[in-house]
Amino acid sequence: MSLAWLFSWWRRAPLDHLNVVLFTRQGCHLCEDAWELLQAEQRRCRFALSVVDVDSDPELVKAHGTCVPVVMVNGRVRFRGRINEALWRRLLRAEAARRPGERGV
Repeated sequence: MSLAWLFSWWRRAPLDHLNVVLFTRQGCHLCEDAWELLQAEQRRCRFALSVVDVDSDPELVKAHGTCVPVVMVNGRVRFRGRINEALWRRLLRAEAARRPGERGV
């Protein structure tokens, strides 16, 4: 059996139980890179994706400061600064294997 078949299976599985939020700032090149990656992955996996400008709220500035981008998945910070694509894909595979209703660790 080909591994390509296995990977194509999880790519098609909708991950509509995932809520991904990107915390960003204007003029941040790392934020732009993260946004492009997340948008491409969203088209493939169909998860909820939103973006929040850290500078729009003093509490967010306090929480994240200049450590952007920050990627939060289902309320949990997963990446700061740069998205590690290998870890991101591992997270997606784990979420694709998870049954609806199960909570992440």
